Amino acid sequence: MKRDVADFWNLLWELALLGCAGFALLNVFAPAQDLPWKPLDLSRPIGAATASKVSAFDLPRVAQTEEVERSTAACMTLLREAGVRVERAADRNDGGFCIVQGAVRITGGDVTPLSPGGVVMQCPLAVRYVIWDRQVLRPAAREVMGSEPARVENFGTYSCRRIYGSSDANERPSEHARANALDVSGFRLEDGRSVSVLNDWSGSGPRGEEGSRFLRTVRDGACRLFSNALDPDYNAAHADHLHLDGAPRGLCG
Repeated sequence: MKRDVADFWNLLWELALLGCAGFALLNVFAPAQDLPWKPLDLSRPIGAATASKVSAFDLPRVAQTEEVERSTAACMTLLREAGVRVERAADRNDGGFCIVQGAVRITGGDVTPLSPGGVVMQCPLAVRYVIWDRQVLRPAAREVMGSEPARVENFGTYSCRRIYGSSDANERPSEHARANALDVSGFRLEDGRSVSVLNDWSGSGPRGEEGSRFLRTVRDGACRLFSNALDPDYNAAHADHLHLDGAPRGLCG
Protein backbone atom coordinates (compact mmCIF):
# COMPACT_ATOMS: atom_id res chain seq x y z
CA MET A 1 0.00 0.00 0.00
CA LYS A 2 2.79 2.43 0.96
CA ARG A 3 4.59 1.58 -2.29
CA ASP A 4 1.45 2.38 -4.29
CA VAL A 5 1.06 5.78 -2.61
CA ALA A 6 4.72 6.59 -3.21
CA ASP A 7 4.42 5.61 -6.88
CA PHE A 8 1.32 7.80 -7.21
CA TRP A 9 3.09 10.88 -5.77
CA ASN A 10 6.14 10.22 -7.95
CA LEU A 11 3.88 10.14 -11.00
CA LEU A 12 2.25 13.42 -10.00
CA TRP A 13 5.69 15.00 -9.49
CA GLU A 14 6.87 13.83 -12.91
CA LEU A 15 3.71 15.15 -14.57
CA ALA A 16 4.20 18.50 -12.83
CA LEU A 17 7.79 18.70 -14.08
CA LEU A 18 6.67 17.83 -17.60
CA GLY A 19 3.96 20.49 -17.39
CA CYS A 20 6.47 23.12 -16.26
CA ALA A 21 8.86 22.16 -19.05
CA GLY A 22 6.07 22.32 -21.60
CA PHE A 23 4.99 25.74 -20.35
CA ALA A 24 8.56 27.03 -20.52
CA LEU A 25 8.96 25.83 -24.11
CA LEU A 26 5.59 27.31 -25.08
CA ASN A 27 6.48 30.61 -23.45
CA VAL A 28 9.75 30.84 -25.38
CA PHE A 29 8.85 29.47 -28.81
CA ALA A 30 5.10 30.04 -29.37
CA PRO A 31 4.03 33.33 -31.02
CA ALA A 32 3.17 35.94 -28.40
CA GLN A 33 -0.17 36.66 -30.09
CA ASP A 34 -1.25 33.08 -29.37
CA LEU A 35 -0.44 33.21 -25.65
CA PRO A 36 -3.05 34.85 -23.39
CA TRP A 37 -0.50 35.77 -20.69
CA LYS A 38 1.69 37.79 -23.07
CA PRO A 39 1.00 41.57 -23.42
CA LEU A 40 -1.11 42.73 -26.36
CA ASP A 41 1.06 44.12 -29.17
CA LEU A 42 -0.83 45.98 -31.90
CA SER A 43 1.99 45.38 -34.38
CA ARG A 44 1.79 41.59 -34.20
CA PRO A 45 -0.40 39.43 -36.48
CA ILE A 46 -3.81 38.44 -35.19
CA GLY A 47 -3.39 35.28 -33.14
CA ALA A 48 -5.45 32.84 -31.11
CA ALA A 49 -5.38 35.11 -28.04
CA THR A 50 -5.63 38.55 -29.70
CA ALA A 51 -9.40 38.97 -29.46
CA SER A 52 -9.49 37.89 -25.81
CA LYS A 53 -6.66 40.30 -24.95
CA VAL A 54 -8.58 43.19 -26.51
CA SER A 55 -11.77 42.17 -24.71
CA ALA A 56 -9.95 42.69 -21.41
CA PHE A 57 -10.50 46.42 -21.99
CA ASP A 58 -14.24 46.01 -22.68
CA LEU A 59 -16.62 47.66 -20.25
CA PRO A 60 -19.99 46.29 -19.11
CA ARG A 61 -23.02 48.09 -20.52
CA VAL A 62 -23.03 50.38 -17.47
CA ALA A 63 -19.83 50.67 -15.41
CA GLN A 64 -18.75 52.69 -12.40
CA THR A 65 -16.79 55.87 -13.12
CA GLU A 66 -13.61 54.57 -11.50
CA GLU A 67 -13.66 51.41 -13.63
CA VAL A 68 -14.34 53.42 -16.79
CA GLU A 69 -11.43 55.79 -16.22
CA ARG A 70 -8.98 53.08 -15.19
CA SER A 71 -9.74 50.81 -18.15
CA THR A 72 -9.87 53.66 -20.66
CA ALA A 73 -6.57 55.15 -19.48
CA ALA A 74 -4.86 51.76 -19.90
CA CYS A 75 -6.44 51.34 -23.32
CA MET A 76 -5.30 54.80 -24.47
CA THR A 77 -1.78 54.11 -23.22
CA LEU A 78 -1.69 50.95 -25.34
CA LEU A 79 -2.72 52.93 -28.44
CA ARG A 80 -0.20 55.70 -27.81
CA GLU A 81 2.64 53.25 -27.26
CA ALA A 82 1.72 51.77 -30.66
CA GLY A 83 2.16 55.18 -32.32
CA VAL A 84 -1.52 56.13 -32.53
CA ARG A 85 -2.63 59.59 -31.46
CA VAL A 86 -5.81 59.37 -29.42
CA GLU A 87 -7.72 61.72 -27.15
CA ARG A 88 -10.40 61.23 -24.54
CA ALA A 89 -13.85 62.21 -25.79
CA ALA A 90 -16.89 63.20 -23.78
CA ASP A 91 -19.01 60.31 -22.57
CA ARG A 92 -22.74 60.68 -23.06
CA ASN A 93 -26.02 59.48 -21.64
CA ASP A 94 -29.05 59.94 -23.88
CA GLY A 95 -31.25 57.93 -21.56
CA GLY A 96 -32.30 54.30 -21.48
CA PHE A 97 -29.78 52.03 -23.21
CA CYS A 98 -28.03 54.87 -25.08
CA ILE A 99 -25.00 55.30 -22.85
CA VAL A 100 -21.44 55.79 -24.09
CA GLN A 101 -18.62 55.26 -21.58
CA GLY A 102 -14.88 55.24 -22.14
CA ALA A 103 -15.18 57.27 -25.33
CA VAL A 104 -12.10 58.19 -27.35
CA ARG A 105 -11.26 59.80 -30.67
CA ILE A 106 -8.38 58.75 -32.96
CA THR A 107 -6.64 61.91 -34.15
CA GLY A 108 -3.70 60.57 -36.18
CA GLY A 109 -0.46 58.65 -36.01
CA ASP A 110 0.28 55.22 -37.46
CA VAL A 111 -3.26 54.37 -38.56
CA THR A 112 -5.28 54.70 -41.76
CA PRO A 113 -7.55 57.74 -41.23
CA LEU A 114 -11.29 57.42 -40.97
CA SER A 115 -13.36 59.65 -43.23
CA PRO A 116 -15.27 61.50 -41.95
CA GLY A 117 -12.74 61.82 -39.17
CA GLY A 118 -13.24 62.61 -35.52
CA VAL A 119 -15.74 59.81 -34.89
CA VAL A 120 -16.16 58.91 -31.22
CA MET A 121 -15.95 55.28 -30.17
CA GLN A 122 -15.32 53.14 -27.14
CA CYS A 123 -11.59 52.66 -26.66
CA PRO A 124 -11.53 48.87 -27.21
CA LEU A 125 -13.23 49.43 -30.57
CA ALA A 126 -10.42 51.82 -31.46
CA VAL A 127 -7.89 49.10 -30.56
CA ARG A 128 -9.73 46.61 -32.77
CA TYR A 129 -9.76 49.13 -35.61
CA VAL A 130 -6.00 49.75 -35.38
CA ILE A 131 -5.16 46.03 -35.34
CA TRP A 132 -7.53 45.38 -38.25
CA ASP A 133 -5.99 48.29 -40.18
CA ARG A 134 -2.42 47.05 -39.67
CA GLN A 135 -2.89 43.30 -39.90
CA VAL A 136 -5.77 42.98 -42.37
CA LEU A 137 -6.62 46.13 -44.33
CA ARG A 138 -3.13 47.29 -45.34
CA PRO A 139 -1.87 43.83 -46.42
CA ALA A 140 -5.11 43.18 -48.34
CA ALA A 141 -4.93 46.54 -50.11
CA ARG A 142 -1.33 45.88 -51.17
CA GLU A 143 -1.85 42.27 -52.22
CA VAL A 144 -5.26 42.52 -53.90
CA MET A 145 -5.46 46.13 -55.09
CA GLY A 146 -1.76 46.92 -55.48
CA SER A 147 -2.00 50.12 -53.45
CA GLU A 148 -1.92 51.32 -49.86
CA PRO A 149 -5.20 52.44 -48.26
CA ALA A 150 -5.48 56.23 -47.91
CA ARG A 151 -8.63 56.38 -45.81
CA VAL A 152 -11.57 54.32 -44.60
CA GLU A 153 -14.97 55.74 -45.51
CA ASN A 154 -17.53 55.28 -42.75
CA PHE A 155 -21.10 56.01 -41.67
CA GLY A 156 -20.07 56.64 -38.07
CA THR A 157 -20.21 54.82 -34.77
CA TYR A 158 -22.92 56.24 -32.50
CA SER A 159 -26.66 56.02 -33.03
CA CYS A 160 -29.23 55.82 -30.23
CA ARG A 161 -31.32 52.93 -31.53
CA ARG A 162 -32.09 49.24 -31.40
CA ILE A 163 -30.73 46.80 -33.99
CA TYR A 164 -31.73 47.68 -37.56
CA GLY A 165 -33.44 50.81 -36.21
CA SER A 166 -36.32 48.68 -34.93
CA SER A 167 -39.09 50.30 -32.89
CA ASP A 168 -39.89 46.94 -31.25
CA ALA A 169 -39.09 47.20 -27.55
CA ASN A 170 -38.31 43.47 -27.52
CA GLU A 171 -35.39 43.91 -29.90
CA ARG A 172 -31.97 44.28 -28.30
CA PRO A 173 -30.11 47.60 -28.34
CA SER A 174 -27.66 48.14 -31.17
CA GLU A 175 -23.96 48.30 -30.33
CA HIS A 176 -24.15 51.70 -32.04
CA ALA A 177 -26.08 52.88 -28.98
CA ARG A 178 -22.80 52.48 -27.05
CA ALA A 179 -20.49 53.78 -29.82
CA ASN A 180 -19.18 50.21 -29.91
CA ALA A 181 -19.71 49.66 -33.65
CA LEU A 182 -18.21 51.10 -36.83
CA ASP A 183 -19.98 51.04 -40.20
CA VAL A 184 -17.45 50.95 -43.03
CA SER A 185 -18.89 52.02 -46.39
CA GLY A 186 -15.74 51.82 -48.51
CA PHE A 187 -12.09 52.66 -49.01
CA ARG A 188 -10.02 55.25 -50.84
CA LEU A 189 -6.64 54.00 -52.04
CA GLU A 190 -3.41 55.94 -52.34
CA ASP A 191 -3.55 55.66 -56.14
CA GLY A 192 -6.89 57.49 -56.17
CA ARG A 193 -9.21 54.54 -56.73
CA SER A 194 -12.20 53.88 -54.48
CA VAL A 195 -13.74 50.58 -53.44
CA SER A 196 -17.38 50.76 -52.35
CA VAL A 197 -19.26 48.13 -50.36
CA LEU A 198 -22.49 49.09 -52.13
CA ASN A 199 -21.08 49.01 -55.65
CA ASP A 200 -18.27 46.47 -55.47
CA TRP A 201 -19.33 43.71 -53.08
CA SER A 202 -20.95 41.61 -55.81
CA GLY A 203 -17.99 41.80 -58.20
CA SER A 204 -20.02 43.44 -60.96
CA GLY A 205 -19.18 47.04 -59.99
CA PRO A 206 -16.44 49.45 -61.09
CA ARG A 207 -13.66 47.44 -59.39
CA GLY A 208 -14.85 44.09 -60.71
CA GLU A 209 -13.83 40.80 -59.13
CA GLU A 210 -10.72 42.44 -57.69
CA GLY A 211 -12.82 44.85 -55.64
CA SER A 212 -15.09 42.08 -54.43
CA ARG A 213 -12.14 39.92 -53.39
CA PHE A 214 -10.61 42.83 -51.50
CA LEU A 215 -13.83 43.56 -49.60
CA ARG A 216 -14.32 39.92 -48.68
CA THR A 217 -10.72 39.64 -47.56
CA VAL A 218 -11.03 42.58 -45.16
CA ARG A 219 -14.36 41.15 -43.93
CA ASP A 220 -12.80 37.74 -43.31
CA GLY A 221 -9.97 39.35 -41.37
CA ALA A 222 -12.44 41.37 -39.31
CA CYS A 223 -14.13 38.14 -38.28
CA ARG A 224 -11.01 37.16 -36.36
CA LEU A 225 -11.06 40.35 -34.30
CA PHE A 226 -14.51 41.92 -34.08
CA SER A 227 -17.44 40.18 -32.43
CA ASN A 228 -19.76 40.93 -35.34
CA ALA A 229 -18.60 41.49 -38.91
CA LEU A 230 -21.78 41.84 -40.97
CA ASP A 231 -21.86 42.43 -44.73
CA PRO A 232 -24.33 42.73 -47.64
CA ASP A 233 -24.81 38.96 -47.70
CA TYR A 234 -26.19 39.09 -44.16
CA ASN A 235 -29.29 41.16 -44.89
CA ALA A 236 -30.54 44.18 -46.85
CA ALA A 237 -29.82 46.53 -43.93
CA HIS A 238 -26.09 46.01 -44.59
CA ALA A 239 -26.19 46.37 -48.37
CA ASP A 240 -23.94 49.44 -48.30
CA HIS A 241 -21.54 48.82 -45.42
CA LEU A 242 -19.59 46.42 -43.24
CA HIS A 243 -20.77 46.53 -39.65
CA LEU A 244 -17.90 45.88 -37.23
CA ASP A 245 -18.49 45.81 -33.47
CA GLY A 246 -17.16 44.65 -30.12
CA ALA A 247 -20.31 43.06 -28.68
CA PRO A 248 -19.95 40.40 -25.93
CA ARG A 249 -20.91 37.75 -28.49
CA GLY A 250 -21.27 37.86 -32.22
CA LEU A 251 -21.69 36.54 -35.71
CA CYS A 252 -19.56 36.75 -38.80
CA GLY A 253 -20.96 37.27 -42.28
